[in-house]
Amino acid sequence: MDKYKLKFENNNSKYIQIYNHIKQLIVQGQIKEHEKLPPIRKLADYINVNNATIVKVYELLEKEGYVYKIIGSGTFVSSLNIKNKEQEVNAVNHQHMIHFESGNPSKDMFPLENFKSAINMALEKDGASIFEYDEGKGSEELRDELCTYLKKKKINTNKENIQIISGAQQGIDIVCKGLINYSDVVFVEEPTYNGALEVFKSRGAKVIPIPMLDDGIDIGILKLKLEKIKPKLIYVMPNFQNPTGISYTKYKKKKLIELSEKYDFYILEDDFISDFTFDSEDNLPLKSYDMKNRVIYIKSFSKILMPGLRIGIVDIPKELQKKILWAKYSSDISTPALIQKSMYYYMKYYNWEEYLKSIDKLYTKKYKQTKALLEESLGDKLKISKSQGGLNFFLELPRGYSSQAFYNFMIQKGVCITPGTYFFDNIMDDRFFRINIANEKIEDIEKGITIIKNNLEEFITSYKNGEPIRSNKIFY
Repeated sequence: MDKYKLKFENNNSKYIQIYNHIKQLIVQGQIKEHEKLPPIRKLADYINVNNATIVKVYELLEKEGYVYKIIGSGTFVSSLNIKNKEQEVNAVNHQHMIHFESGNPSKDMFPLENFKSAINMALEKDGASIFEYDEGKGSEELRDELCTYLKKKKINTNKENIQIISGAQQGIDIVCKGLINYSDVVFVEEPTYNGALEVFKSRGAKVIPIPMLDDGIDIGILKLKLEKIKPKLIYVMPNFQNPTGISYTKYKKKKLIELSEKYDFYILEDDFISDFTFDSEDNLPLKSYDMKNRVIYIKSFSKILMPGLRIGIVDIPKELQKKILWAKYSSDISTPALIQKSMYYYMKYYNWEEYLKSIDKLYTKKYKQTKALLEESLGDKLKISKSQGGLNFFLELPRGYSSQAFYNFMIQKGVCITPGTYFFDNIMDDRFFRINIANEKIEDIEKGITIIKNNLEEFITSYKNGEPIRSNKIFY
């Protein structure tokens, strides 16, 4: 405890002095990575301050990323090592790193030439007006074209219900701005996309997780929660969920809408890749079953076109449109008209359906080959979630092992995965990790899985009881 002793100065608050002192101990390595800090009461007694001061210090250290908390266990020193991890990556030659953490599509899929032509068409046809602010909901032509696209997914809507957005993340954000107030309850799948978790928490919402089963959300637990708690909305990814790849059955899709009507809450559906069937029996969006106007539908194009375009849509029930339109306006006024018009001309004149078929073929081949490789190489060693398709596979280490320790270990072997801690609000048992196959070619996917297989025994032998850590970094 001697290293925690400090002499207070009168010209600064005590909690700031304690914060700076502990931060220096961490930065200088006098408190090691994953080392547990003293219990609040013990440290408060030792340096003669009240408990609330130490609580405040630990909260600030956590906010700044120096420590992480494990409920029931205490406060621990974080890796702190964005810089260190970059050095680790460079040490194994970044050019040869297998990237299973990136959700961005491979650049060789981008339809650059056709989209370049669509941009030129937009500039020629619309002229200088394309650089003005557009109407609040977005380009009328694009919204009309998107209605035609959605009808093929059995979503019968009209352009008045559609808001153009700058990507799915903004869609989640503006829905929350429009609907969620401090202390409102939001149900989420567990695990789920952590970008959504961060938005809900930033609005002061109380997040309640509902476990995922192999065929979708656990309806039994959901009903038990609904009997006691009324949520404002529930956030779901019914097709090829991120991070598990699980899809809901038709029964569960219909049941969720039925429950939303009975218990009077909205469903926020995040659809990023339902365009393709993969192994699922039903890849229709939840919105296609919505006869009660309970589903707020977000459609992102980042995984099926080019993520840098930052374009998507929200299909909004009529009674919520004013609130969400205002939230969009307060975020960025409008999505750039050049992007919107280029998207319209691309969909209209450059064979959008054929393009989707080509991406479907590529993704399906990659998914099926990866699934077979994982089952063959790791199926007898690790539990693999029962994915029905998509770009993500969620794997489970044996009990007692940390996915964060596995992440650090695999980085040194030349493979980058995503620790499962990013997909849980409150992680009690960190042994899950995600593999995303969007970015890598099949030969590199095979190589990466082989590296995991060949090094798994060494990890299991050497890393039992590794400490889990938390991070606020968002993975897509």
